[in-house]
Amino acid sequence: MSPVAVVQLNATADIAANVERASAWVREAARSGAGLVALPEAFPFIGPEDEKLRIAEPLDGPTCRRMAELARDLEIWLLAGSIHERSPDPGRVYNTSVLYGPRGDRVAVYRKVHLFDVAIPGGAEVRESATVLPGGDLVVADTPWGPAGLSVCYDLRFPELYRALVARGARLLFVPSAFTAHTGKDHWEVLLRARAIEDQAFVIAPGQWGPHGGRRASHGRSMIVDPWGTVLATVPDGEGFATARLDLAAQDRIRAELPALRHARLPWPDAVKGP
Repeated sequence: MSPVAVVQLNATADIAANVERASAWVREAARSGAGLVALPEAFPFIGPEDEKLRIAEPLDGPTCRRMAELARDLEIWLLAGSIHERSPDPGRVYNTSVLYGPRGDRVAVYRKVHLFDVAIPGGAEVRESATVLPGGDLVVADTPWGPAGLSVCYDLRFPELYRALVARGARLLFVPSAFTAHTGKDHWEVLLRARAIEDQAFVIAPGQWGPHGGRRASHGRSMIVDPWGTVLATVPDGEGFATARLDLAAQDRIRAELPALRHARLPWPDAVKGP
């Protein structure tokens, strides 16, 4: 099985430049032998919140067509981390992740469920729900590396989402992100490894890195984590990519020897959910 790759970007408000750089890194990753390449959240645009509505596209818009063509030309699986997709709400968009197959076919579409509404001490105040409409569907797609569960960034803090994806057969978990520099330094790797360990799944987490203008900056450190929680590959600071091979036989052994997924007793009583 060919390796998988995560691409790390520093997106700005220049859509054309962002898409061009993203495409170039995807080509580099494919040249290195990767058969699946994952881009980060918001890879075509990070800029003023009120601009999201103006630049939003349908799923057959120019950015998605470019990604479909790229997947087909390179004959790879390609996760378009997320785009700003037009929604039925004229005042909000979807934050949408799209998975393409090697024929350029759209295999899966996931609209981010959990929205990031946070005031960061000493940093930016983000209220994603002001401009983004939440999705409501769990999405698992078949790939040559096994069923893959889709998620986006802030979803990472909600383990019940990933357990539900695994219950639907997921062996891989995609987490394209623009994780803030403030929280990422302490939480990013910890949360990724926790999701991998508790769900005995591969976690493929491409991220944004660096300042995006204003007070917003992303942590980076895109990574691939195995079901034991071992970090297989990490992208250092800056734009770039990293690859790793997924040992599916080792995953089978981990799930057989430590059958925690079969021992789970859900749903939990309301009393343990907290206020």
